[in-house]
Formats: sequence, C-alpha cells, structure tokens
Amino acid sequence: MVFELKSIYKDYMQGKEAVPVLKDITMSVDEGEYVAIMGPSGSGKSTLMNIIGCLDKQTKGDFIFDTADIMLCNDKQLSEIRNQKIGFVFQNFNLLPRQSALENVELPLLYAGVSKRKRRKLAEEALKRVGLEDRMLFKPTQLSGGQKQRVAIARAIVNQPKLLLADEPTGALDTKSGEQVMELFSELNRDGVTIVMITHEPEIAKCAKRIMHIRDGQLHAGDFRGSAEPVSAPETADAASQAAPQEETEAAEA
Repeated sequence: MVFELKSIYKDYMQGKEAVPVLKDITMSVDEGEYVAIMGPSGSGKSTLMNIIGCLDKQTKGDFIFDTADIMLCNDKQLSEIRNQKIGFVFQNFNLLPRQSALENVELPLLYAGVSKRKRRKLAEEALKRVGLEDRMLFKPTQLSGGQKQRVAIARAIVNQPKLLLADEPTGALDTKSGEQVMELFSELNRDGVTIVMITHEPEIAKCAKRIMHIRDGQLHAGDFRGSAEPVSAPETADAASQAAPQEETEAAEA
C-alpha cells in the first residue's frame, strides 16, 4: 500500500467559524495503481490533493503514507516525504525559467543531498525516459508546452518516488501535447509507477484504471477499469488564468 486515508475531514476557519471542505474521505491506493480523482471546481479536489501530497494536514482522521502517520510528522519530516516519496506534476509545469531542463530535473536530487555526478546521471536517465534526450540543455523558454510538461514529469520521477501526483496535467496543453503526456503516464504506469491524477475532464480521467468522484467534499468510490483508455481530444485550459507559485516554492515542492 502506498497510502491510506481513513475518515478524513478538513475544515478552514473563516473568522471564528469552521467551514468544512472535506467530509469523511476514505480511500487507499496500492503500489502500481493508476487512479483519477475527478470533480468540478469547488468540489474539494485541490484540498484533497494537498493532503495526499503532504502539503497540508487534515483537521481530523488518519492518513498513513507508506509507513508514516502524517498527522504526527513535523515540517522537516513532511519535507523529506515530499522530496523522497512523492513526485509532483503541476498544470503550469513549475519549472525554473533560468535553469536548463537538466538542471530543473536535478533539483529534487540536489535537495536530497545527492552528489553532483550521480544527480547528473540520474537526471539524464529521467529525461531520456520521457523522450527529451535531445533537449537536456534547453531552457523552459525554448521548449513547447508538451516538452515543458515532460521535463516536469522527468523531475517528478527522478527520485523514483512511491507516488506520482499529477494536478490537471494537461490543463495548459493543446490537444496533441495532452495526448502525448497521457500516453507517457500510461507507459510509466505499465512500468510500475503509481499515479494519482486530479482532473475535471472526463476524457482525461478515462486514461486511469480507477476513477473516483469528489463532490461537495465527499469522495465516491469509483469503478476499477481493466486497462487505461487512450485519451482523445481533451479540452485545453487558459494557462494565463492560473497564477504560478513563486520560483523558490516551486523548487521546494519539486
């Protein structure tokens, strides 16, 4: 098992009033699964993603990631889990614009204290795995949207994490690039990578082997699918409408 959530609740305070966002969420993900969590804007899916990604803690309930009880972890321990056990893929790539593709992929290894020679070798292997061996020294401004997302995926898998967590991974891409990214996800999953993907697009969700739905902060068990379906014509999103986090935050959460 990669992680398990049991009766998870998340409230946010507005003044003195607690506003419930997640209500009694229970789910588990085993190694090698490919799960899509689907829901509209305001459904609670981003809050759920932040909890699964150890970016936030639940108000109450049990969350076990690998063998760690997340509620008992301090900030340093959570940072280590994010760095070593979770690979993040964001809608807007979150690449450092002044660094090359290779240097961006090296970042999680740098923070993990891996030697320069080893992290360069591992980053090169990750970029080759996503088909960018001829773009290693290119900066993000020299890459297409699809290539940027492939760099982000390489960065996410370079540490061989327990979980690849993707937030609307095709939202800023055109149809063709989105299809290529989803094909890459399927390839990674066939190679044993565990994937949890957050999306609002039905056609993207169909690429997963299990689809769950979140509505009004409540998670509804989804069907297991025998195999992932190929993606077809995902809707594109206006990337400019999404505010990107600060560069240093991006790097820290990579």
